Amino acid sequence: MADIREFDVIVLGAGPAGEVCAGRVADGGLSVALLERELIGGECSYYACMPSKALLRPGQALGEARRVPGSAEAATGELDVGAVLRRRDEVIHDLDDASQLPWLEKRSIALERGTGTLIGELEVAVGDHALRARRAVVLASGSGAKIPPIPGLREASPWTNREATTARAVPASLLVLGGGVVGVEMAQAYASLGAEVTIVEAAPRLIASEEEFASELVRESLERLGVVVILGTQASAVRREPSAGPVTLELEDGRVLSAEELLVAVGRRPHTDAVGLESVGLEPGGYVEVDELMRVPGHPWLYVIGDANGRALLTHMGKYQARIAADDILGRQPTPQHAVVPRVIFTEPQVAAAGHTLQSAREAGMNVRAIDATVGANAGGSFVGHGAPGIVRLVVDEDRRVLVGATFTGVEVAESLHAATIAIVGQVPLERLWQAVPSFPTRSEVWLKLLEAYGL
Repeated sequence: MADIREFDVIVLGAGPAGEVCAGRVADGGLSVALLERELIGGECSYYACMPSKALLRPGQALGEARRVPGSAEAATGELDVGAVLRRRDEVIHDLDDASQLPWLEKRSIALERGTGTLIGELEVAVGDHALRARRAVVLASGSGAKIPPIPGLREASPWTNREATTARAVPASLLVLGGGVVGVEMAQAYASLGAEVTIVEAAPRLIASEEEFASELVRESLERLGVVVILGTQASAVRREPSAGPVTLELEDGRVLSAEELLVAVGRRPHTDAVGLESVGLEPGGYVEVDELMRVPGHPWLYVIGDANGRALLTHMGKYQARIAADDILGRQPTPQHAVVPRVIFTEPQVAAAGHTLQSAREAGMNVRAIDATVGANAGGSFVGHGAPGIVRLVVDEDRRVLVGATFTGVEVAESLHAATIAIVGQVPLERLWQAVPSFPTRSEVWLKLLEAYGL
């Protein structure tokens, strides 16, 4: 290769984690090269978090309007699907990342368009030239949809999250393979936009890693929308004939389903198979092991953040890891904690959780107790989510009398989660939480109900 340009830090991948890391080290006075082969802003901005919420929000806003006397009488029409899709296009900037560039330019971050590949310690190839890092290389290559080895599936040209969130029209019918976060969110979005939706999940319940009551509330909500929910069976074969015709899905229990489109939402795979890990003695294709500071053991110059390390495949956790890596590179000696992972499923009811579920806490060997309350059993519930189902659970470590987990379900509960996250991360004693007085009339008074139920 020709001449080698040098930077203090090279970041491979300009998704949320890569952007945050690049920006933070640049703000700390280091020179940075940021490499991206697709769009600046990554999967979340264009094909996942942002467009999916744009598709979900209109139906949920209409549902809330219909729960309120006065606005219910005005909310008599149906969703304008064309307007929903146009607004989605605005949110993702028509898949154009030009608006992201001034942020990089302001920090003098050198953007390289292309696939970055490790070619040795502190060296990266991109296109026909190479770059060298003086301090660190940060791998933030993200993940893509996993396509399971089901006969005929790839040949049937299924949707992944990318096609589902950027579709130009709503199909008449949609099969959703997988009942995790992507599966339930897209099932609800497309059902609210008029599609006939069937969701198939191999596990005995939807969103199986969350509390059981959350799974049940989401299932009931989907079924009220007309979604057919099939649990406890797997797909055995897929076919689409002719190529542009309907998709047929065969299940192991003998049922045969058909729809205009099929969305595969059974998990993610890290983009680590073509980034040159083998050039530094690491195994490509899987999640890359890192320590608490996001460094690869045996390679103190190499950091891996976000989905590529497999710790928590969530945008906000990738950004958190980016700050840890950046601060370590800058010599700030960060003191991370990785145990508390906040997460939100933007169905209706929303599922907002942080830390442990009751089951995971017990599996971790904790002496815990669950405290439950109804989210709307307070004055604030008269005005937001009136009459809609919702349960809140706190998981209490009885030995230390602190929270180790919390789950909120209900209408628009996502913004309630951060208080619980702070309580868990801060290990705030329950007696101290009792002194935090919620305002009236808000749904935050559910905290009083929960602490009273505990015995305070």
